[in-house]
Amino acid sequence: MLDIVLHLRVDVDPLIAAQNDMGVCDAIERNAPGGKPADMSAPNVPKVAGIDPLVPPPAQTPAPAGAVIQDRLAGWVSDLTTLHELTERLVGTGALDEALHEVVRAGAALVGARRGLAALEPADGLGPAHTVGLGLAHADLGHIETVPRGSTPYGRILDGTAGSDPAAETEGSSPDLLHEEGLDPLHREVAARLGYAASYALALTGPSGRLGAVVWLYDEPAEPVERQRHLVSLYIRYAAEHLARLLELERARARVAMLTAELLPSRLPRVPGVQLAVRHHTGPHGGGDWYDALALPEGALGLVVGSVTGSGPGATAAMGRLRASLRAYAVIEGEDPVAVLSDLELLMRLTEPARSATALLAYCEPAKRKIVLAGAGHSPPLIVGERRTEYAETSLSAPLNMLSCWEAPSVEISPNPGETLLLYTDGLLHRTGDPMDRAFARLHAAAAGVPKSLRDDPDAIADHVLRTVFPEGLDEAGPAEDIVLLAARFD
Repeated sequence: MLDIVLHLRVDVDPLIAAQNDMGVCDAIERNAPGGKPADMSAPNVPKVAGIDPLVPPPAQTPAPAGAVIQDRLAGWVSDLTTLHELTERLVGTGALDEALHEVVRAGAALVGARRGLAALEPADGLGPAHTVGLGLAHADLGHIETVPRGSTPYGRILDGTAGSDPAAETEGSSPDLLHEEGLDPLHREVAARLGYAASYALALTGPSGRLGAVVWLYDEPAEPVERQRHLVSLYIRYAAEHLARLLELERARARVAMLTAELLPSRLPRVPGVQLAVRHHTGPHGGGDWYDALALPEGALGLVVGSVTGSGPGATAAMGRLRASLRAYAVIEGEDPVAVLSDLELLMRLTEPARSATALLAYCEPAKRKIVLAGAGHSPPLIVGERRTEYAETSLSAPLNMLSCWEAPSVEISPNPGETLLLYTDGLLHRTGDPMDRAFARLHAAAAGVPKSLRDDPDAIADHVLRTVFPEGLDEAGPAEDIVLLAARFD
């Protein structure tokens, strides 16, 4: 605490400048002391969301000007510290859903509410639309959504024009819902059913316009005081910018995922003697993993999995070009997988000199239960059956476009009736976060543990393997790479 002499003017600009990087200078300027020290005896500010209240002067004893200044400085520092902690927690969120939960939670602490909800509904109409609640069950959110939007403060905000319009509604308060004149009867009924008596709403407005709204609910008639309104508005201003960045990232990921889906097969072919299933998960940055299954002449089947180096739209586009080329080569000379990969490697040297790729091609004759495999730097497939679970022995070779000329011998395997061939990309192994030898062991154990009741269904086998390899889910797995798992069960 500063020791300030009576009747001494204190310039707090250095403190304001020191907190400039917090983005809350307005908070200090708004409360900056002015005039003579004798005039600086404003009423104490009530406690807000865990922020220490100002220390009141002794009863019937005039507070020294220095003590008042010290109290105000302490209050400003406490406010800045609280805002700093809340914004630091917000910065740590990397997904829209997580960030929305943090915004409604932090805002509730600042305005002194227990419950609330945040609705993401961008004004440009491009989505995504999403609602999260604090202290509200899914059914409670459903009840609130039945209320006509025009009768709720946050609904009027969502129905407003773009955030750049000064006339657009950005704040709404209903301090006593149950006694508010003209309140929609359904709104009154829902409020009584859920047990809230007041609400306070703010708009989430990003640099390019309205993103949504957030509303906090009070159990008793109440509304935030001026200090609370100012603090939460500063927080929401920063939160909206963070949400706008996450929204653009989410939209970019959705576009890459859509592009990848369009470049991959829309459905798997039906070939007598074999059942197919596939699982494909695109990483957040979009990658070059792909798969293919195409019916070939004389009842044959071509199965392919591969991966192009790099990530993002460039890798996705390169993947699409290579997949299309490999399909053409497979139709022409699919019975010789080595020749197909040799042609693909030559094409890459001419058209994709800066990239390399791995690939595994299987030419299958289900009627004969015969598979001819050729791989270029790719992980070996896994054979899963009642009596064996083992990796197929494929020849070692470099990825495509890594050597002056690629060539490796093919291998032939014969699956028994009821056995399943699992082809996968390296992303499945990398996402485990384990060294490669342990990742291979984990995949083998997952395949060996498929229950007997599921072995007749390749979809069930694929799901069981992924659940076992990633027990906490793919979102909680290691490096966010693409994953492809292609299962072929032979009758």
